[in-house]
Amino acid sequence: MKYGFSEKVKHLKSSAVRDILKVINQGNIISFAGGLPEESLFPTEAVDKAFHKAITSNNKALQYGETEGVAALRNALAERMEKKGLTRNAEDILITSGSQQAIDLFSRVMFNKGDIILAENPTYLAALQVFESYEANVVAVESDDDGMVISDLEEKIIKLKPKCIYVVPTYSNPTGKVWSLERRLKLLELANKHHVVIFEDDPYGELQFDQAAAPPSIASLDENDIVLYTSTFSKTVVPAMRIGWIVGPHQIIRIMAQAKQATDLHTNSISQHALVHLLNDFDIDAHIQTIRETYLERMLVMKELLDTVELEGLEYIEPKGGMFFWVTLPESINTTTLLDVAVKEGVAFVPGAPFYVSDPEQNTLRLNFTNSSPNLIREGMEKLVKVLESANEYI
Repeated sequence: MKYGFSEKVKHLKSSAVRDILKVINQGNIISFAGGLPEESLFPTEAVDKAFHKAITSNNKALQYGETEGVAALRNALAERMEKKGLTRNAEDILITSGSQQAIDLFSRVMFNKGDIILAENPTYLAALQVFESYEANVVAVESDDDGMVISDLEEKIIKLKPKCIYVVPTYSNPTGKVWSLERRLKLLELANKHHVVIFEDDPYGELQFDQAAAPPSIASLDENDIVLYTSTFSKTVVPAMRIGWIVGPHQIIRIMAQAKQATDLHTNSISQHALVHLLNDFDIDAHIQTIRETYLERMLVMKELLDTVELEGLEYIEPKGGMFFWVTLPESINTTTLLDVAVKEGVAFVPGAPFYVSDPEQNTLRLNFTNSSPNLIREGMEKLVKVLESANEYI
């Protein structure tokens, strides 16, 4: 039978990362490809107690809930963000099914076909999937280690009149870079001057290795109500709870809540109530510190092995937090081709090309260091070092 799909289906694309994971997970492969947190760090006992308490102490956890989210959770989030300099009322917070839904709901209420979104190049792949599904036109802005290049950003704002600027400025996926404070402030200045909304995606902000090295969020610097900020508990508690949130201008959050009503009515009530108990009864900040220390150790092991690679032209950004290394190889090397070689040797990474808005650099790759033990990182990196050192043979 021929099915009559909508025109929007033409704009849906499969995730290159998910497709790679399907292949490599079928064999005995040491994978640095996924963006997965470490399972052994999940606070299993605390989560178990929180869910038990949610179910047994309040039948509302089993009932339909408010679209905006459980009030106690929104209040708790407002308090946590206040400590980070982001002052917002609970009424301006929308609980979502992961921060990915926040990106989707925002896109649904903001973008018409052909609307311009400015983004770094490369940037978060799943956000690009969402934007393209709503037929928005994502345009790349030049960037360096400190963030978007301001001269190029200003030129494109004036010329293209974008609807939004999408940024992942803190330990970004895929590059792991951190925007400087100067660039954050300049972005705010330009966006305010030209009346452009900023969407700040911050899933990794709490995974810093050096507290002093983390600039404040862009949203916390916003004095003109132009920034939407989204984050998630997937990286700091457990991904399966699917609890994210978005905070921003009240009018936008209100319209997004209406769109959410038409999507799923509300985010999982049991998970929300359990998270409230977890935040009240469990020292989540001490837990996050343990995560930071563990990930720092693993990052340094991966860095140690990367530093042994004898391949002229190899460069990488050393992460100051987050979950990823971004590696650049000589321009003659195609990492998509190299991945096939690596998989045969028993190790995997993600080629960098799918993360680009435009003009993909085929000689880049992303490595995840959070989901493998130090010993497994050493074993996998020893395999990868051999692959990289022989990369010129596969040109």
